[in-house]
Amino acid sequence: MIWVAQMSSIVTPASKAANTMGPKEVELILVKEQNGVQFTTSTLVSPENTHPSGEERETWGKKIDFLLSVIGFAVDLANVWRFPYLCYKNGGGAFLVPYLFFMVIAGMPLFYMELALGQYNREGAAGVWKICPIFKGVGFTVILISLYVGFYYNVIISWALFYLFSSFSGDLPWVNCNNSWNSENCSDLWSNSTLNDSHRTTPAAEYFERGVLHLQDSAGIDDLGRPRWQLTSCLAVVIVVLYFSLWKGVKTSGKVVWITATMPYVVLTVLLLRGVTLPGAIDGIKAYLSVDFLRLLEARVWIEAATQICFSLGVGFGVLIAFSSYNKFSNNCYRDAIITSSINSLTSFFSGFVIFSFLGYMSNKHNVALDKVATDGPGLVFIIYPEAIATLPGSSVWAVIFFIMLLTLGIDSAMGGMESVITGLIDEFKFLHKHRELFTLFIVVSTFLISLFCVTNGGIYVFTLLDHYAAGTSILFGVLIEAIGIAWLYGVDRFSDDIQEMIGQRPGLYWRLCWKFVSPCFLLFMVVVSFATFNPPKYGTYVFPMWANMIGWCLAMSSMAMVPLYALYRFCSLPGSLCDKLAYAITPETEHHLVERNEVRQFTLHHWLVV
Repeated sequence: MIWVAQMSSIVTPASKAANTMGPKEVELILVKEQNGVQFTTSTLVSPENTHPSGEERETWGKKIDFLLSVIGFAVDLANVWRFPYLCYKNGGGAFLVPYLFFMVIAGMPLFYMELALGQYNREGAAGVWKICPIFKGVGFTVILISLYVGFYYNVIISWALFYLFSSFSGDLPWVNCNNSWNSENCSDLWSNSTLNDSHRTTPAAEYFERGVLHLQDSAGIDDLGRPRWQLTSCLAVVIVVLYFSLWKGVKTSGKVVWITATMPYVVLTVLLLRGVTLPGAIDGIKAYLSVDFLRLLEARVWIEAATQICFSLGVGFGVLIAFSSYNKFSNNCYRDAIITSSINSLTSFFSGFVIFSFLGYMSNKHNVALDKVATDGPGLVFIIYPEAIATLPGSSVWAVIFFIMLLTLGIDSAMGGMESVITGLIDEFKFLHKHRELFTLFIVVSTFLISLFCVTNGGIYVFTLLDHYAAGTSILFGVLIEAIGIAWLYGVDRFSDDIQEMIGQRPGLYWRLCWKFVSPCFLLFMVVVSFATFNPPKYGTYVFPMWANMIGWCLAMSSMAMVPLYALYRFCSLPGSLCDKLAYAITPETEHHLVERNEVRQFTLHHWLVV
């Protein structure tokens, strides 16, 4: 006779630090044979959205919401206006060699590291550093950087919105020189003499600088003037969209990205199909793909490839940590890292075909060399590309399509940056959890008020200053400290154990070697190169005064200073002797009981040598 019974129970195992293992659902199956002998088997089942500590946390509505959010954040305006130009300038297809090399040894490992860090600890950029309390300052560093970037990144989106509204007209306003904002230097004709004459400008360039920015009404950064009401209105619309995309957390933002993350691919495909039909387009694409392996002998090519990898994947902004913290605990973050980082790089490469098909067309139409029209940065998407679109039949329609793409590219990246700030601070200051909607409103309104400096007559100077200092060397420094904290202080072996606990698979030797040696060395090299090759910002011929550069450096140092300042604060606030303070500062908070028993992993040689 056989009886089968099932029951649920809550058990607390004592292994792996009783404080890191929590409630598990246990299914007990009792089987009693006829001879009276009983056999008991048990199966442990851990709910997918529950951390081993037993912590419940909001999760993404669907897995695809998370993937689209990560892709939408990583794939931003820089994929369109920077990578294609770098590829063209640095040996064409040969540039892919250093780019892919750094992608494999640093980009993907760091991307994987941040996704795993956020998913296991289920907190934002600051809260995850309970694994090594003395390094919590790096969490505040990346939160500050994301906040600083929001001050000017939203302005780019407002420019795109302004252009979108301007595109709903029979004649695009950047086509000719017969407008009130045009100067006597405006020339409708492209020719070598025009381009070489520094006093001549194109209608598209004058529309951007004089019609949109009103740069002619400012003498420099010390003469900003009042905010322009048109750009202020566009900026307000952007802020409202961001607020209602973020106020309810990932439940709302996860739905918004279904549009903002997929629309750019639709538009890029449509623009490519149109672009390749234009005269000269093939020449532009050939120039984009032309291979010059001799350029690989130049150190600058490798440095620019490394820099592009650092910034294009979006590591170091705390966004990947914030997004992955809302994943189910057993989510396969390894697969997600491979998929999303690969899509990001493929998008950069794909966008190059779109950009250079139109640049080849412009080169052919005006009979000038391609390097006369090829450029990067805002000038590409707000001057060169609109000018190319203006020459097409049905130009207004193509302009609307193009600027919708820019809007969607910008919005989801801006959402990621804001989510990093909101999640990071809410998880650190728990009382804010109950007031997420109000706190989100406070963050976006504060961002709006600071951004007003960028929509004044001289706002482009403030924009340039922020762009140059807010997330340059400081972001590289932040990721370096993050990599050292995880791989060396917390321990790459312990971090690998955490990943195995989540996905049932321990990271391979390759990933562990990258985390412990390759990626930190790469980042240290990039920090040194960033300081060594630093050049003060400039806009056109305008040179920033010394005091403006001092403010810029104060901005950059304010985020980097959070690391030593918090470390000093943490060290001084801990009890005990100097040795005890150090032990508590570098030991995960869940293992502080081991310090009392003098069982500190970091004080053993094995901890530092194991991979």
